Amino acid sequence: MIEGQGSLLHPSFAGVSLGLLHGSQPDAFVVCHEPTRSTMRGVSTPIPSIQEIIDLNIQFGRLTNPDIRCVGLAINTMMLSENHAKNLIEELSEEHKLPATDPVRFGTDPIIDHICAEFKLV
Repeated sequence: MIEGQGSLLHPSFAGVSLGLLHGSQPDAFVVCHEPTRSTMRGVSTPIPSIQEIIDLNIQFGRLTNPDIRCVGLAINTMMLSENHAKNLIEELSEEHKLPATDPVRFGTDPIIDHICAEFKLV
């Protein structure tokens, strides 16, 4: 399990993020997203779409692991009402055909269950 806080598209962290992606050769990754933010932290660069992030991580990750795949979405809904948060999580899950949750607010079970099923760990 590797944790990274950068982004392949963040001007300040792209190099470190790419190094972590290539060096760890992950089988799976979870995309984190904060829906109320319009730019990346500390810079004026717009936040790319979730699909762009998934596609880019797969494209770059295939250099060291051709089987890399996205297994879930972690959505930071701290700034949203509970009802709005649940609706957004459901919409994003359906749109991307992946489990989505706010791990702090609602727990990690949807993503963990998907990882276990995907990798036949249960």
